[in-house]
Amino acid sequence: MSIEWVNQAIDDLRAWGRAREVEVDADEVRLLCDYASDYLNVNELGDFAPETFDELLLSIYPRKVIAPPESAPETVAAARTLVDYLSQAGAVSETAASSMRDRLDDIAPRMGAALADPANFGMAKSLFSSIGPESLEQSVAIPSGEVPDLGEAPCDCPGCTPLPAVRLPSEEELVAALAGVPRLAERPPPPGSAAPLRVWAADVAHLLDPGAGGDVTGAAELDEGLYDLFDMLYRLQVGVPVGVIGDYLLELADEGEIDLATVLDRLAWHGMIKLTGDTAELTPLAVWGLREHYLSLGLDAPQAPDLAEADALGLIQGLLEGVPTELAERDISSWLAGRAPGEAAAELLTAASGAPAVARGIAITIVDRLDLQAEPQVRDHLDDQELRPHVIHWLTARGLPAPPLTHEEALWVSVDMLALAMPAAEEDPEIFAENMAASGPPAHMIEEMWRVDHPDVVEVLELLGRSIPDGTVAKAARKAAFKARSRAIR
Repeated sequence: MSIEWVNQAIDDLRAWGRAREVEVDADEVRLLCDYASDYLNVNELGDFAPETFDELLLSIYPRKVIAPPESAPETVAAARTLVDYLSQAGAVSETAASSMRDRLDDIAPRMGAALADPANFGMAKSLFSSIGPESLEQSVAIPSGEVPDLGEAPCDCPGCTPLPAVRLPSEEELVAALAGVPRLAERPPPPGSAAPLRVWAADVAHLLDPGAGGDVTGAAELDEGLYDLFDMLYRLQVGVPVGVIGDYLLELADEGEIDLATVLDRLAWHGMIKLTGDTAELTPLAVWGLREHYLSLGLDAPQAPDLAEADALGLIQGLLEGVPTELAERDISSWLAGRAPGEAAAELLTAASGAPAVARGIAITIVDRLDLQAEPQVRDHLDDQELRPHVIHWLTARGLPAPPLTHEEALWVSVDMLALAMPAAEEDPEIFAENMAASGPPAHMIEEMWRVDHPDVVEVLELLGRSIPDGTVAKAARKAAFKARSRAIR
């Protein structure tokens, strides 16, 4: 997908809603825009058409999103808000918007049935539902995404909190970015100063000095807490709600109140943060300067490789290390942009063959983004025992001729998908248990899983035995795990 236009559209939509006191379900609209971009060749808001919503809400959404039928009115309402915005922003004509509203009137009573009909979404959604609703939207291994409490400074011991690898622009791009720092434009370094980036590194070190005395934010007590704030933003690598930053700074303020907008403007003036809507994140220059500071302290501050230049195996391995969602999306989009769909499919599936389940899952979810041009290369892997069920799903989901899944293949891919879920399940067992209770594999399938020739079958069944709330089904999983283990011993 083109994440840039979607991000901009959501920012503009939020601003439009605030100006008109209109409640905007931005997350739901983002999902609709993401899927329209991924599957319907919508590359800007003006590409939306009445027929887009038919395919989006009655086919793609039911196939991809795990949601109860009763949630359909919320999704349709989000689509109506999107149409209102498209019309008032001038992205589509009022005639087109009227046709879209008529189409949504027709879709509204039908979408609930589409969400409830198993035939409408096929095998993949049923299997992924045991992993979690977000797995279909973002199957790449990434951190949980929860915003930490910025009031709690990270441990000072680098062994306890190793720094994440960060992506850095080229030196030329960094030097060019210096021209856009307001403070440097107003107070340029004197002639004959050291190399521009060296000067910038020294500036950042000064900004991190707890004794800055208010030179940075305008308040000495706030300056004292900037190191921890910047360190946390460096570790997150994504935008943080400005309200969270405000809560953190408020705890530092002597008088219990701050002018958050002024403080943020000063940090932006210094070139340390950039504001996007209601979020703030470090600028690339700030990330570079912080990394230089960490290196000067003798800390291990790794630099992440450019995954767009990697081969398929390198891309998968890089994503397996765990990166924030936006960075993962950027990496995947850049990697795909450099290859024809068929070439990308061939590389990814070849790398996935024989790989562990989590790596295979990453490859499969990226291949799922590819259009019909990749059909020959995807079909070439029908003879691969591990990839065959995934290939069948890919072909079937696009209405292409495909052999039916055998019972044994359905069992195998169910184990494979659950193996993909194991890292997330270990990280958050309660959420996994809730998902299993809502839409886990049926008992009769679990009872047969021990026969599956899959390297992770024992671990999968033991996970089910620990996680399934239904005691009878959980017992069946534990019994099947015992059988699978006994078979492996023999």
